[in-house]
Amino acid sequence: MSYKVKKMKKRMTEQQEFEIMKLVFDKFLWAGFGVMIFGIYKMLTVTITEGLYYVIIGAVLLIALMVLIIREYEIIKK
Repeated sequence: MSYKVKKMKKRMTEQQEFEIMKLVFDKFLWAGFGVMIFGIYKMLTVTITEGLYYVIIGAVLLIALMVLIIREYEIIKK
């Protein structure tokens, strides 16, 4: 005898979704600040211009994170 079993997808609660979102955003923050710190290290050891590129890249990562947070907040707010 064979039974057909429907696979039901489990839905996450809002709290679980929020916890996952916090983990993802935390990684973005660490990546952005890590790149900026590496840029400051390069500024002190090699040349200022080479380090400045890394600082700018880190700032762009953090700005992208800010845009994602604002966009997500506006979607939830509506």
